[in-house]
Amino acid sequence: MTAGATTGTDLHWAPGTTIEWIYEGTGRFSHLPNVRPMTVVRDDKDGLVAWLAPGTPVIKPVLTDGREMRYAGPEGMFTEDRVLKLDIWHGTGILKVAPTGKPWSIWHFWAADDTFLGWYVNLEAEHRRDVAARRTSSVDHVLDLWINPDRRIDWKDEDELEGAVTTGRFTAAEATRITADAHAAVQEIEAWSPPFSDNWKDWRPDPTLRLPEAPTGYTVTHITKDLLG
Repeated sequence: MTAGATTGTDLHWAPGTTIEWIYEGTGRFSHLPNVRPMTVVRDDKDGLVAWLAPGTPVIKPVLTDGREMRYAGPEGMFTEDRVLKLDIWHGTGILKVAPTGKPWSIWHFWAADDTFLGWYVNLEAEHRRDVAARRTSSVDHVLDLWINPDRRIDWKDEDELEGAVTTGRFTAAEATRITADAHAAVQEIEAWSPPFSDNWKDWRPDPTLRLPEAPTGYTVTHITKDLLG
């Protein structure tokens, strides 16, 4: 089977398929998604596992002067004008796992020397996939968890979730639900259920794997110098 092929009515991608992992823009920024080309490692009824390689061309929203959205602060990051930038994924790669039916994905981080650094639980909407277009789409829910190698859990970006409510990005009820989702994730972490128990931290990418091409079909205002040649 060639990379990207499916069999019969199979709704899963074969290992080696290049897909776009998309976080959709919302509100008046709905036309400004975050698009990350990734390589499928495994895809089945339990969920999608995909690799974001270092140096991969990505599309992402930035402030109009090209700076990262975080520089606008926990409220401005939801209200300040933004544009799309063609950039590359800096730093080490990330292995992402999107468990079926869960409102989060789990990201595995390594240092440059391959030392495992920990797991990042990204709270987000359950993924919707377009198999033919090779896209999986979600909406980021702002709140996150960091799990240290010793399984100690740190909560992250609580101030940004507050900013999202203040600016109308989420209602108070939606923020309460997102926080409840985080507590549900904590329960699964403490139980060390899959995908944590699947030992993806021991996985390493094929060193011969080619980088995906840059996403197309988006109106880009800024281009990182690394992609200018």
